[in-house]
Formats: sequence, structure tokens, C-alpha cells
Amino acid sequence: MGQSVGLSGWLDEVIAGDGVFILKRLSGNDTLANGSHQAGFYLPKNFILSLFPEWARQFGSNQKAIIRLTLESHDHDRDVTATWYNNKFREGGGTRDEARITGFGGAASPLLDPESTGALVALYFQRSSASESARCRAWLAKSPEEEDHMESLFGWVEPGRLLQQGQFSLVDNATPSVEIADSRGSCWMRPDQIPVAWLSTFPSGLELVEHVLTSMPADGLDPDSRLVKRRICEEQAFYSVEEARDLEAVQAGFPDIASFMVKAKSMTQRRLSRSGRSLELHARQIFEEEGLRAGKGYSWQPTTEHGKKPDFLFPSQEAYQDPDFPADRLRMLAVKTTCKDRWRQVINEADRLDSSHLLTLQEGVSERQFAEMRSEGVTLVVPEAICKSFHKSIRPQLMSLAEFIDEVKNL
Repeated sequence: MGQSVGLSGWLDEVIAGDGVFILKRLSGNDTLANGSHQAGFYLPKNFILSLFPEWARQFGSNQKAIIRLTLESHDHDRDVTATWYNNKFREGGGTRDEARITGFGGAASPLLDPESTGALVALYFQRSSASESARCRAWLAKSPEEEDHMESLFGWVEPGRLLQQGQFSLVDNATPSVEIADSRGSCWMRPDQIPVAWLSTFPSGLELVEHVLTSMPADGLDPDSRLVKRRICEEQAFYSVEEARDLEAVQAGFPDIASFMVKAKSMTQRRLSRSGRSLELHARQIFEEEGLRAGKGYSWQPTTEHGKKPDFLFPSQEAYQDPDFPADRLRMLAVKTTCKDRWRQVINEADRLDSSHLLTLQEGVSERQFAEMRSEGVTLVVPEAICKSFHKSIRPQLMSLAEFIDEVKNL
């Protein structure tokens, strides 16, 4: 059914429903790419308790329920298990308080295929009733074009983060026994904390990054931790401004579909625009903090042969264009939040170099794809905290951001 309907038709169906629509990128911990024998999806506890509200009022063993999952992109149908590991709340218990969906069928499942690592998956959940189990309709993107289509409708999906549309009520005629924590972080701003100018004109990506720096200066954090924490902080700041500006209008409704589409398109384009340069801007800031100076230690958005524009050259564009400057003392860094199906774009951006470096936040790649990257001279630069999402055979060949900075400083 799924393949005959196609992605566009499938999205039209689920968007019109009353369930919850979630998009996420598959990490190496979700698939079998990192060598784990317990592959499966982590989901926010708040979400799983909204799907099964009765769990919030009962304890005992870990709560479990069956979900009928239909992966319509691949005509794959299976019962999976949702579990809330909750021993943190039981007498004499431990520290676990997390939700996970498992039982996808091992290597036979397209969702657990290591080659699916980094791919975008859409999950549409419907709550259970007394007579039937919960259901999940899913679509796993099979190409960059399908991913682009999803994100053109909903906005950029950050690795390690969920994008959720719709929300079940957490109120179910009784007071939950478990406190439902607010998922907003310390960088979320109330309307009275947002610069007044931002309420009329949305801040640029650079303005958001500069705002984050006031909340998170270097303060001894290593470059890898700095990058990850600041990216999360920027995301919270962005969505808090978006909510302050647009929530009231969205809740008030629209006179017609055309008005709704105009608003939705504007918000989606703004999300995509932010994500496009965010990682570059944060990386550039960290290079400066680590003593690399524009034009001397690095060049941002330089020009190489035939008008090609890599993200960064080290030590500078001038050095790259000097034929007497040794090529083995040059480095090129591409920046892509995700690298699945897109990493090949970086291998021909600097003809003088036989190798390139790629900074990414993608949480894992398959061993086959990694071997292909290495054969093309691509070295992945990955924040240290994300390295555990990669297979143990790959981890020693990854370079942290701190290691990359040390290398270019010592050229």
C-alpha cells in the first residue's frame, strides 16, 4: 500500500489525522550500526506517557505495551514493544527513567539496517483504545529527495532531536503519580526575556549565535562540548522566539487553507534557513576562541578552482592559492550536519588536496559507508560525545573537533 500511495500521498493522509507525528534521524544506537544487540528507538518519556497515560499512575515492573507498526515505505508490518523503564520510581530501585521501542525484528527490519543510519523516518502514532492496541504508521526516507520533501513541510530535523507535530493530552481525569517535567531547557526564553526587536523582526542566525555566547562563554569547556551545548542552546532560543511570535496566531486558527499554507511555509523556511548555517557559525566562533584568526589561521567560505566554495580552508585562501605553499600543510573542512548521501559533495571542493575533513553531527554511519568515505580520502570530524554512536571499529578513525583544531594549529 505504502509504495503505491507514495510519500506525498502518505503525508497527506497522516497530517489530516488526530494522532502525533514525529520525525527523527536514525542514529547508530537506533539501528545495528554501532554493534549493539539491543537496537531500538529511544522516545521522550513525556511522549510515551501521553501515548499510554495510565502508565503515569501505576508502578510495579517496567511498563510495557504492544504497538502495531506498519512501515508503509517498505511494506513491512510488525508488532513492536513500547517499554517505560521506571525503576527510578520504585522502592529499592535504580536510576532508569527512559522509554524505548524494541522488537523490530533484527537485521530483517529496514529500520535496523546499518545502511539506514542517518536516514529520516516519520512516525505517526495513534493512541490505543480499550478494544485495540496503539498503532504507528511509519515512512523511512529512501532518498535525499524524500528527506528534502519531509523537511520542506516540517523544517530541519536535527540529529539526536525529535520534531513533533500534534500533542496528546497528558490530563486523563486523574492526577498522574509521576511528575511530568518541562522539556524546555535553560536557554528557553519567556516573552519578557526576548529582545523586543526580535518580536517584530526574527533574529538572524548570527544574532542567535551571538546571543548563545552570552549564555555559554568558553569558560574552560573543550571545543567538542562547547559545540554541542551551544547548538542545543541555540535551538531552544530559536523555538522560544518562534513560539512568542507565532503561537497565538496559530492557536487562533486561519480563515482558509491558503492563509494556513502561507504561515506554515514561512515558518518552515525560517527553520531551514537557521539550520543551513548554524553549524558553520558555531565552528567559526570556536576557531576564533582557540586562537585561529580569519585570514591567517583559517578562511571561511573561500573560493578555490572553478569558483568552488568549501566551508573552511586552513591556514587561509591565500596560502591555498600560493603554488609554493606545501599542499601537505593545507586542510579543507566541510561542514554538514548530516552526511548520509551528501558526503560525496565535499570530495572535489579543493583540487590541490587529496583528502578532506568533514565536520558532522550525524550519530553514526554504517561500516560499509565509512569504508567508502575513507577510500575517497574523507576523514570524519565528530564531537567526542557523539562518537559512541559509531561502531567500535570506526571510533579510532574518527577525529574530534579538538583534535582537528590541534592539527591545523600545528601545521
